[in-house]
Amino acid sequence: MADKAVVRGRLYVAASQQYHAFIDSRLVDRGAAFAYPGEGYYQVTDVTGRLAPGTGALGVLYHWYGPGQGRPEGEPGLLVRLVIEYGDGTRDVVVTDDTWRVSRGPWLDAEWRNDDGRDFVENVDGRIVRAQDGWASAGFDDSEWERPAVVGVHPAGVFTHLTAQLTRLKYTTVAPISVVTLESGAVVADFGKVVPATPRVRFREGTAGRHVDLVAGYLCNADGTVANTPHANQVTDLSYTYVQSQGDQIFEAFTYVGFRYLEVSEPGEITAVVQHTDTDPARAAAFASDNPTLDAVFAMMQRSALYSTQEQFLDTPTREKGQFLADAVTISRALMHGCGDRAATARAIREIAASQKRYWPDGRLNAVYPNGDGKRDIPDFTEMFPGWVWDYYVASGDAGLVAETYPVSVAVTDYVRRHRDPETRLVTRLSGGAGPYEFGIVDWPNRYGYDTGTAARTTVNMLAVDALRSTAKQAALLGLPAGEFTADADALVEAINARLRRADGVYVDGLGSGHASQIANAYAIALGVAPPEAHPVIADHLVSLGLAMGPMTADVLLTALHLAGRDDEVLRRLTDPESLGWANVLARGGTFTWESWEALDTGESMSHGWGAAALAPLQRALLGVTVTSPGGREIRICHPGSRLTRAAGTVWTQAGPVQVDWNAVTLTVEIPVNVTAEVQLPAGSHRVGSGRHTFTIRS
Repeated sequence: MADKAVVRGRLYVAASQQYHAFIDSRLVDRGAAFAYPGEGYYQVTDVTGRLAPGTGALGVLYHWYGPGQGRPEGEPGLLVRLVIEYGDGTRDVVVTDDTWRVSRGPWLDAEWRNDDGRDFVENVDGRIVRAQDGWASAGFDDSEWERPAVVGVHPAGVFTHLTAQLTRLKYTTVAPISVVTLESGAVVADFGKVVPATPRVRFREGTAGRHVDLVAGYLCNADGTVANTPHANQVTDLSYTYVQSQGDQIFEAFTYVGFRYLEVSEPGEITAVVQHTDTDPARAAAFASDNPTLDAVFAMMQRSALYSTQEQFLDTPTREKGQFLADAVTISRALMHGCGDRAATARAIREIAASQKRYWPDGRLNAVYPNGDGKRDIPDFTEMFPGWVWDYYVASGDAGLVAETYPVSVAVTDYVRRHRDPETRLVTRLSGGAGPYEFGIVDWPNRYGYDTGTAARTTVNMLAVDALRSTAKQAALLGLPAGEFTADADALVEAINARLRRADGVYVDGLGSGHASQIANAYAIALGVAPPEAHPVIADHLVSLGLAMGPMTADVLLTALHLAGRDDEVLRRLTDPESLGWANVLARGGTFTWESWEALDTGESMSHGWGAAALAPLQRALLGVTVTSPGGREIRICHPGSRLTRAAGTVWTQAGPVQVDWNAVTLTVEIPVNVTAEVQLPAGSHRVGSGRHTFTIRS
């Protein structure tokens, strides 16, 4: 760059999969872009503060994985543009072209960590790192480096269409809470909780050629070593090797995984670089009560939602780093309620919607998108899409995204309606899925006895009602005819209530089934299928079953209990350490929501964000805050009817933060400007505007 004052510098990068960008050996940007060709993103970074007269070298460390979970078929590709503007009005533009030089990175040949996410086991040769360290220095000998393969001028190659990336990742270096030295001389660092992170170790006195073994994991063995078995780490090899160079050096892995413990065979200064979507801390929800277990559950769910949101909503940061539709829906809800973030949800909705155009002219949606195995659906995941879009609209007030994706929601309803049986009027054998997913997944991985042998499943039919009603609301918002969707939803509700419940009003699992699962009955209340007069008997049935729904769907149970006026049972389910549930996860040493309540015993993921979705019904039932109009312009605040005696917290709405502090005697609320709140107390209701209001509780 020229030797004169810099007023602005912008770095634009598009990568077909993962990169770290450097200016004069200093890391200035990193990111991932696991998108299909034609659906990619570019990321913009302000690098003004990293540019000064005499700055001279721009470089990128780049890696292409190939297809895998969350990574579609495509080709390697890197596109970089650095624009430097000077005080005299001139500018320099640096782009990737044939003047660049490339050299193989410092990774040695290795196997994949697993057969799903396809991260590679990182075997890093520090001697290569040391030899390449001087690339940014004047006079560096790059004579053995190669010319890049130049495809052409943009748009070309995999970059036929790019969109500005509105989300980006945040990186924070954290230290372990403890480090223990084993008899072997190896050290084990404990980070206190499962984190999505890259291990980082500084060796101040390395010996050239010395091999260092590292193992990350969720659990430790009885002898203190870190467990790296298929059962402990979800059939994923979380080992690393590093070959030292001479002297002071740093090993840092390139790709993140989920782990709590890190074992290193040679002592060093251990840290981890934690990554997740970059949210605004000012929008984070807060919650504190007189129940420490409840507070710990809230914190675990809030953290799990944040840590599960990377470049996509993840199945898990350890193994399946793909964006499953149901995982995205559940984590999205927790992120919007727990962190006040809307951008990640908007991005994910657009990405999932794109799968319909790419693969599904019949109206279905991909179960994972983007993905390396292409076309794959799960029927009841598809049904969740219209309701997800409406949830986003209520949280954000963004009607533009509703309009953009409305045709996708309509196509989903068409797909569902084609499967109505003319005799029973029920959705029957909703086509799609395979193996245990055929006709619908219901719940995962444990269905707690749900009768999947029936052709007309109750859960599928109730989700169809929600899809129809949500699409009707979208149509009305957009000024389009909604009557057809509403009429079909009403007809389906009538058929469900006539054919899929017992004489006492409790719902069975499907047509002809004698089993009354918890999930079918929770959906009945939560999705507005059950008539209000049936709520008490259904709620009694729900309570009698304890918790018989997986983390994927258990938030629906809490919603149903709350709507049925059973907030004490919401509290019980969230805080009982002896029964299945969130408190039991904490009691068994979990620090992140699990894939199943039994994950410690069965080997499923112990970093699975979908269990965080219960954060939203917790706020509604136990803090007492419900957003009742799009963008948070109207809210409802209830003095909760549970065994809690005090709770306080903040819920960030699109209109601003709502603060609540209540006990047995008073309720104090802080309402944002231009927001109206209905405050419901035992003695009656009050409508208030912005400002601080305190009410005395009288029964």
